[in-house]
Amino acid sequence: MRYLVLTDIHANLEALQTCLADAVARGYDNTLVLGDIVGYGADPNAVIERVRGLAPTAIIRGNHDKVALGIEQAECFNAVARNAAEWMLEALTPDNRQWLVDLVKGPREVDDLVQICHGSPTDEDEYLFDQFAAAQALQATARPLCLFGHTHCAITYRMRNGACDTIPGSANTEAVLTLQPNVKYLVNPGSVGQPRDGDPRAGYGIVDTEARRVWLFRLEYDIEGAQRKILAAGLPEALARRLAAGR
Repeated sequence: MRYLVLTDIHANLEALQTCLADAVARGYDNTLVLGDIVGYGADPNAVIERVRGLAPTAIIRGNHDKVALGIEQAECFNAVARNAAEWMLEALTPDNRQWLVDLVKGPREVDDLVQICHGSPTDEDEYLFDQFAAAQALQATARPLCLFGHTHCAITYRMRNGACDTIPGSANTEAVLTLQPNVKYLVNPGSVGQPRDGDPRAGYGIVDTEARRVWLFRLEYDIEGAQRKILAAGLPEALARRLAAGR
């Protein structure tokens, strides 16, 4: 089975379209979506409709998706994120808002190899930014490979013989990880629509369960087009600027 892995799309249609076109050319069987389909970007309805059209094998909610449950969920957001959340609630069609409301909480086991979560296997809103937190998460994982998002940073944490180490994201267009026996992995493919690791290129992954390999991709996309839409929608200028910076 070859899974297309998408996370943190954040209503960025230009980035999503680029990733999907590349994934189709490479070939995949089914799709896994790790949350935060909306928030920040100017195309929440179009992005939701593209994701729905993929008929994902497994999909879970992210913290920005939970805002559809009620604006009070955005109380912990900063002013820019809260502004975008309020705009999103007005922009969503009733059907697409209900679709977000119905998304399930992670983690979720996909098969004997793969588990997915948004933040961590123990807390959907936790940010995994260091080896200590990653080691705790790896001990809690139910499968050898746990795919996560939320941080918008491409990174892999690996636990071998009880010790956790880190495999940083690659500056290459394509990187491959071969899964070893008796080793557990936490893999973040990076954000499709709003990377924050200093690399503005869209990120996504493909997992081949038979080959036990994970491919991580970074792709140039039409950032200027996404920026123009954000500004035209009246969303905060900072949301447009950060796309080019990858921060």
